[in-house]
Amino acid sequence: MAGVERFLPTDEARALLDLTRELAAEELAPKAAEYEAEGRFPREVFRALGRFGLLGLPYPREYGGGAQPYAVYLQVLEELASAWLTVGLGVGVHTLACYPLARYGTPEQRERWLPGLVGGELLGAYCLSEPHSGSDAAALSTRAVRAGDAYVVNGAKAWTTHGGEADFYSLFARTADTGPRGVTAFLVPAGTPGLSAAPPERKMGLKASTTAQIHLDDVRVPAERRVGEEGQGFPIALSALDSGRLGVAACAVGLAQAAFDVAVAYAKEHRVIDFAGLGFLLADLATQIEAGRAVYLAAARRRDEGLPFTIQAAMAKLFCTDMAMKVTTDAVQVLGGDGYLADHPAERYLREAKALQIVEGTNQIQRLVISRRLAEE
Repeated sequence: MAGVERFLPTDEARALLDLTRELAAEELAPKAAEYEAEGRFPREVFRALGRFGLLGLPYPREYGGGAQPYAVYLQVLEELASAWLTVGLGVGVHTLACYPLARYGTPEQRERWLPGLVGGELLGAYCLSEPHSGSDAAALSTRAVRAGDAYVVNGAKAWTTHGGEADFYSLFARTADTGPRGVTAFLVPAGTPGLSAAPPERKMGLKASTTAQIHLDDVRVPAERRVGEEGQGFPIALSALDSGRLGVAACAVGLAQAAFDVAVAYAKEHRVIDFAGLGFLLADLATQIEAGRAVYLAAARRRDEGLPFTIQAAMAKLFCTDMAMKVTTDAVQVLGGDGYLADHPAERYLREAKALQIVEGTNQIQRLVISRRLAEE
């Protein structure tokens, strides 16, 4: 993606993008096809990214983070995803898992645990969805019952990225039967007795990215690991998802750019790029990718300026992931029969793009978020 023009505010940010491009080219791209074919989780890759400071970019420097604007962090995600979506999306999920503590934890909690979360050695997961309450997250039934100086948690979580591989889980459980107002957030270490992961799901794409159910059987969580007040969990979850959806949007643009680059290179090599139908198609794809990049960056700037960005995050996630689905589909078409073969990455990009229309709120949910906000205006 060296030809993509970037808008970076500082020399530090420019150096960060240069480092990311180098890591993507040397450490990610050469491994992606093999790891995806084998369904092998790249834990060592995340450790390497952590050593370079890429697992805590938007968080304060005083806790070991990178203190980067969200607009810069998202461009890093785009670069990572263009080389290997599993890794770009994984960094986004880790950042999402750190958010509840970083934003809603007490000063004492942040000082005690946040450096470990963003320092690079630990990897996080986000436990909100359940087997029977995916899109309707407020209907979750996992329950946390207060028992002295701890909570005892029972239930199951579904569609957990990094499930069974993560070192910590940002977990949401019901502490009262009052709908969304009865949900509470917790920070739970992976080694807590009673917490276990089911075998990984068998997915269409993103096979190196482990997705699994998490089972919670009398899991005892100290009360000091509650994040926020009892009943504050659902607003925390929604606030985290606003930021997380921007990460998905950036990853979608990175994936679309990778598919587009493959299509253009193939069309040039086979000397068909000047055919009117094909050339015009590629022109439209290039325009859509650039538009997606502009949409997510505009939303990120609102976040950086402290402005409301919920509707803009939903728009970015909706537009960029639908765009990535179209670009990857058309990239396969450009390659013709070759595009349908596993010898080329185009077919993998197509399978991976579908997941982005589903994760962190399906695109139907994004439309619901947008339409409800429009009705309130």
